[in-house]
Parts: sequence; C-alpha cells; structure tokens
Amino acid sequence: QPPRWWRLSPSRRRPAAEATAATRPTVRSPSPGGTPPNATNEAPTYKALIKDFEAANKNIKVKYVNVPFDQAQNKFDTAAGASGAPDVLRSDVGWTPAFAKKGYFLPLDGTEALADQAKFKPNLIEQAQYDGKTYGVPFVTDTLALVYNKQLFEKAGVEAPKTWDDLKTAAATIKAKTGVDGYWGSTAAYYAQPFLFGEGTDTVDASAKKITVNSAAAKKGYGTWLSLFSGKGLHKADTTADAYAHIQDAFVNGKVAAIIQGPWEITNFYKGSAFTDKSNLGITTVPAGSAGKAGAPTGGHNLSVYAGSDSAHQKAAEKFVGFMTSAKSQTQIALKNSTLPTRDDAYTAEVKADPGIAGYQTVLASAQPRVALPEYSSLLTPLDTELLKIAGGKESLDKGLGNVETAIAKLVPDFSK
Repeated sequence: QPPRWWRLSPSRRRPAAEATAATRPTVRSPSPGGTPPNATNEAPTYKALIKDFEAANKNIKVKYVNVPFDQAQNKFDTAAGASGAPDVLRSDVGWTPAFAKKGYFLPLDGTEALADQAKFKPNLIEQAQYDGKTYGVPFVTDTLALVYNKQLFEKAGVEAPKTWDDLKTAAATIKAKTGVDGYWGSTAAYYAQPFLFGEGTDTVDASAKKITVNSAAAKKGYGTWLSLFSGKGLHKADTTADAYAHIQDAFVNGKVAAIIQGPWEITNFYKGSAFTDKSNLGITTVPAGSAGKAGAPTGGHNLSVYAGSDSAHQKAAEKFVGFMTSAKSQTQIALKNSTLPTRDDAYTAEVKADPGIAGYQTVLASAQPRVALPEYSSLLTPLDTELLKIAGGKESLDKGLGNVETAIAKLVPDFSK
C-alpha cells in the first residue's frame, strides 16, 4: 500500500508571518507491514475523510500526497534531514525506531492525537513506541495468516492445520483427493518470519544484543520453511521476480489450496474465481512450530507527526491524526478499503460482515510486535537475497544463513554472534 503524506495548513487569519505556515509541509502515508498500500483504491476514502475534517476545522487545510511505498521511507528521511518533511506521515510500523531515534517524529503521549490511547490494541501501541515514548497512532494493522480454500479442504476431508507437520500431511491429502497442490510458500523473508517465531526465536535478540538468525532454533525454523517446497502437494519454490503474483493468482483461482498471506489482499481474493462466494475463504492462524507456538509479524501503519514543523502545524497535525484514527474514521476506512482497524470499537457488525476482515481479526492475537531496533527493517534485506538462493537450490541452508549472519553483523556491529 503506497504511502501518502498530508500537509496541513493551519491558516488562522493571523498576521502574514504566521500565515506563511500554510505553505509549509504536509503529511505522508505508506502501507501495511512492509506491504505496499493500494493508492488508487484507497485514495477516494481518504479524500472524503479529509473533506469532512476540513469542514469541521475550517482553519486547517490538508494537502494529500501519494508517494510510492518503496520510495516513502527514503524520501521522508531526506526531507526531514533538510527540515522540509510533511506534517504527517503514514509510516510503516517498522520505520518508527529509526525515525524516532533521529528525532524526526514527535512524541505523541498526552496529545490530542493519542487521546483515545486506551481504545487501541496494546500490542499495536507497543509497536508505535521507542525508548519509552509513543511516536505514532496505529492507523491500519495487519499480520500474516494461513488462508485456504474451504471447498478444497472439505473435498479432501482435512481440517485447517495447527502445525507445519499438519500442513504437510494436509497438502499431500489435498493433492491425492483433488489433484490440486495443497500449499505454495513464498521465498520472501517477511513471509518466513512465522517459521522463526514458531521456534521461539527471531533474526536478533535485541535485549541480549545477539544475532540469532544462524542459531540452532533459527536453523530449525528455516529448515521447516525449506522443507515445504518439496513433497507431495507442496508447490516448488518460485524464484522469479513475479513470484508474488504467481502465488496469489494460483490461490484466488483455485489452483492451490492454501498460502500464507496478509489482509492487504482481501479485496483481491474476492476477484478470483475461487472466491466469488466470499464465504469460501478460510483464514486461520499460521501453523505452530516445534516450540508449540504460532506467531506472525505485526505489520501495518501508524500516523506520525513530523517533529521539525512549527507549533501551529504540529497542533493541527495532532488534531488531524486524532480524527483519522477515530473509531468513526477507521470504520469508514475498513468498509471502503477492507483494511483492518487498530481499535476494537471500529469492528462494528457491518465491518465484521466482511469475512476477510472478520477472519483476520481473529488471528491478530498471534501477531508479534517487531523488535524496537532502528535497524530491524534492514535485517530482512540480506535474508531476502539468501533465502531466494537457498530455496532455488543455489546454496545450502548453512551457507546462506552464515552469509546473512555476516551481513547483519555489519548492520548491528555492537551485537554478538
């Protein structure tokens, strides 16, 4: 989901010197959990809400700007460093620690933006915090789930799997009974995170300042991940540049029974031939690993306020953030865009009538906040490179994870191996 920025102009008909504040920065916004938002689909909803906000706050004007998701982080970083960033950024949750550490985000504790803090899910507030302060208000959230074709599962007589071993067994049965592959996995590092969490580990242990991507537990998790690319009913790894689209297309058209995916694809699920009947979409927690735990990364976006703008813009931005993250606004956004609200009072009966939203709401409890480490988002980059080689058979698991460990050591030089 591509980022958007908003520039707020608090023109209060005051002296010209202050009125020029109206020409200063705006706000930007990105997408769920490292996943690009759909700017074209989402824009009308946000523009309608901005119109409502401006009608209720006639002294504030909002300029809405879309920025491609893969450019937003660097653009905001550059603009903030030059004191010219937008007033509000729709920030991926993984960006909070780095921007907060640099002093680019304004702490929002005790402000109008966070007046409803108790209404938000605690784990989402946690991922908006850094060093004891809150630097964003949860706007949309997401996590990964095992999504499956109920008809194919029922035809094969299998239940939704609770463990990765269950998934292997189910995939083989589905292939035997329906002729369709039971599961198709991704080589992307973000989609492999549940395999680490299922072994009770992560790429790093921030509290111990230790790199754990090459630990015994991590090797076990990635070993399970790798094993799901071969075997009866398990689709081989797609190492092409279009792998994401291939996997998604196969699932929505009934050519594979289950994949791991996030709620940003809900509207696209329904466009496929397999889910013209929305009730055929099954959504369950990702399978558990040998540690007996199921876990998936917390994604989504926060609305954050630029710390470099003047007081008038910051106050206007705080008011705007409070409006956009209210229960009423989040309900409207969910109904129009099929995104997941970050507060329970926005999950109205009408919102939960969408089986996709209702299904993903049930798996949010297994979502793990990201490590509050400024470099954390960067850790997935070497993993993306090496996991692709491992899945494609171009290097061994041990060699690949060793390479990742070396690369991560350069990103966090004060961490031990």
